[in-house]
Amino acid sequence: MSSPPDLSAIRPGLTGAAELTVAPEHTAPRIGSGGIAVLATPVMINLIEAAALAAVEHLLPAGYQSLGIHLDVRHTAATPVGLRVAAAAEVLAVEGRTIMFRVEARDEREVIGGGTHARVVVNVARFDQRVQRKLRP
Repeated sequence: MSSPPDLSAIRPGLTGAAELTVAPEHTAPRIGSGGIAVLATPVMINLIEAAALAAVEHLLPAGYQSLGIHLDVRHTAATPVGLRVAAAAEVLAVEGRTIMFRVEARDEREVIGGGTHARVVVNVARFDQRVQRKLRP
């Protein structure tokens, strides 16, 4: 069995950010998550995950990446097409291979969502082997 990855560079307080301007392709009707043309919740979640990646991915050892494993977020306000949305993620803790984040998304007017997110750090080669086994009969 291999040793766990060195995550000592990942510490509470590290932050990451991601942003986008809401376009028609980001809206609920286009994503298939609703009928009103405002920012779709899955797109907000994607932005939150991108912010978490920005906080830590560059600090992971070679051959390792993080994968989202848990989200507990609320989407509390609608954002129309044309407004900018920014997501922020802050590392709260590292437990073994799991990194916990506090996350928030806001548009140009107000906070639109937030909560917590967890990611697990995996060895990419070993992970890919497990995934490929699922394709075998």
